[in-house]
Amino acid sequence: MDLALRPARWLYLHGFGSGPDSAKGVHLSRHFQQLGTRIERLDLRVPSLENLRLSAMIEKTRRALGGPGERAVLWGSSLGGLVASRVAELDERVQALVLLAPAFRFAERWASRPEFESWREQGWIDAYDHVGKRPARIDFTFASEALELDAAGGGWPDVRVPTLIVHGVLDDVVAVDGSRQWAAGKPQVRLVEVDDGHDLIRSLGRITEESERFLARFLELPSHA
Repeated sequence: MDLALRPARWLYLHGFGSGPDSAKGVHLSRHFQQLGTRIERLDLRVPSLENLRLSAMIEKTRRALGGPGERAVLWGSSLGGLVASRVAELDERVQALVLLAPAFRFAERWASRPEFESWREQGWIDAYDHVGKRPARIDFTFASEALELDAAGGGWPDVRVPTLIVHGVLDDVVAVDGSRQWAAGKPQVRLVEVDDGHDLIRSLGRITEESERFLARFLELPSHA
């Protein structure tokens, strides 16, 4: 592989209510560190958990990609998977994606729930901060902005780079149907379905196995037959 095209940055984007020290992010960082590759785990609780903005997450990730001549691989879990996809759609520095139960069209799905109107009326919704281990509130502007961004982007991210998706068929938070629909007809996308829920903790071994094989071309890792 041309070393000039070899990704210099690997970035992991965590999910909603989570943080850079999530179990999946830490596990993947340790695994690939042993192979000589550092995964930087971004903190996407921006500008804060209570005042999350999808646009701020996207911009922070783009800034972390480095200079104009650099290349990157993005990992994204749940909401982080949506962010990674939107960044890849906008920025040619992204060479490949690994998405774990990506939350495609999450705002649209939220808008169909009964509690969405009360969220709009009250201006906030109760949530749980998995980092601080405490109850939290999320400002409604997070949802309204996400709806606007999804509508402007046609609902589905327009991603052209090689992409691996691992999604649990038992996921009751982000149904696997979204990944199936998005992956259909895209030769650059590999969808791996596992017998697991949204957190994919039972599938960490499968995730590392699949991602190592998938990314061998970018890291010059020995590929698996």
